[in-house]
Amino acid sequence: MKAYIFPGQGAQFSGMGLNLFESSSEAQELFNQANEILGFSITDIMFEGSAEDLKQTKVTQPAIFLHSVILAKTLGDDFKPEMVAGHSLGEFSALVANGTLAFDSALKLVSQRAQAMQKACELQPSTMAAVLGLDDKVVEDVCKETEGIVVAANYNCPGQLVISGEIEAIETACKSLTEKGARRALVLPVGGAFHSPLMEPAREQLASAIENTVFNEPLCPIYQNVTAAAVNNAADIKKNLIAQLTAPVRWTQTIQRMIADGGTEFIELGPGKVLQGLMRKIDRSVTTSGMS
Repeated sequence: MKAYIFPGQGAQFSGMGLNLFESSSEAQELFNQANEILGFSITDIMFEGSAEDLKQTKVTQPAIFLHSVILAKTLGDDFKPEMVAGHSLGEFSALVANGTLAFDSALKLVSQRAQAMQKACELQPSTMAAVLGLDDKVVEDVCKETEGIVVAANYNCPGQLVISGEIEAIETACKSLTEKGARRALVLPVGGAFHSPLMEPAREQLASAIENTVFNEPLCPIYQNVTAAAVNNAADIKKNLIAQLTAPVRWTQTIQRMIADGGTEFIELGPGKVLQGLMRKIDRSVTTSGMS
């Protein structure tokens, strides 16, 4: 079975989407529509902005979403997903790809999500750290034992888990994890503690926006971050999408489940090759490729 996977925050680069814009009139139309919906020229930032410009959450998230979704739409009849998944923000791209969300509705939600997350980051200084070379259980136990808020946030691949929480708690946990044999426990240059309880204000804000958006029944199953399982109905998709902001991204488990359910060919759509790299660390037996 053919599976399409969509990247999340961190995949952005200066000049992203420009080749799409220049080579497709359909892409131009969608990019122009996006500028109108967002109320600013995101294409200027995507095509010509600096890495610093693109790092702002309110820009990064819609930019990655647009790159992924417009790429999928320009594939026309060649685009026939049998299963989809997206890493964090990428879940919104996946929901357009499988027909659950309309392009404009999803873009509005992504923009609201980005602004709500930015606001939550400003309410309380917080961060994330990548932990390499330890079993998930060891990392989870250290998080539980550390004073303050620190949780497992992104299960990216075996031996790579990102933790999220208060700055002091993250620093303490990193020290403990290094002592327990982590190859690296590195604080990341991010704006806040995504996928942790500190995103609760953003979750509440996004919940009402999601509840008031039309979700169609999906054309194929989406494997969602929160459950790492196939979801086929709009009501459950909404519930999981709301929970996603404060819950961990179970990416390793998601991919393993997709493979168990018959996924044999995985195609990453969007900027960068992050997910292709993770795929090779999760299971080398399946075909992995990408389009950007």
